[in-house]
Amino acid sequence: MNTALLAILIYLVINAISLCAYAYDKYKAVEGKWRTRESTLLFFGFLGPWGAVIGMYRFHHKTQKPKFKLNFLFLILHIIGIALLVKYYLL
Repeated sequence: MNTALLAILIYLVINAISLCAYAYDKYKAVEGKWRTRESTLLFFGFLGPWGAVIGMYRFHHKTQKPKFKLNFLFLILHIIGIALLVKYYLL
């Protein structure tokens, strides 16, 4: 398997895990059970911001908490990083 394809696959899996973390925490919130720590959700947001942002708005979860707006910053940083990788390594 080519390295670029493997990197894309890993990135997609990380974002899917991030999305699932937000979905699971929302489920726990609705059920009134023990929740995922906010630092854990932010860590998932740092690693997989696409999944975190989609999860926040798909499940209406953590959208009013100011520190979770960091997920948008993480998303922008990932976009810039991916653009730089493409520019310098793939073109």
